[in-house]
Amino acid sequence: MEINYSKQAAKFLQKQDRTTQIRIITAINKLPNGDVKKLQGRAGYRLRVGNFRIIFDQSGNVLYVEEIDNRGQIYK
Repeated sequence: MEINYSKQAAKFLQKQDRTTQIRIITAINKLPNGDVKKLQGRAGYRLRVGNFRIIFDQSGNVLYVEEIDNRGQIYK
């Protein structure tokens, strides 16, 4: 599976400390396993990793990570 990151997602990952980066990347690589739910009101899915939410969309063999942010900020 090919994983592509948006500019915002890559920038957010770079700002985090090393342990947080590893947690998030590991969770993304384990998809579709994990706490995944379909989003209501917009296209895509969300993955929960602790206090972080990852908004992604999958088409075929390509997984596109649209956003990564804190729980309270991502849905605004």
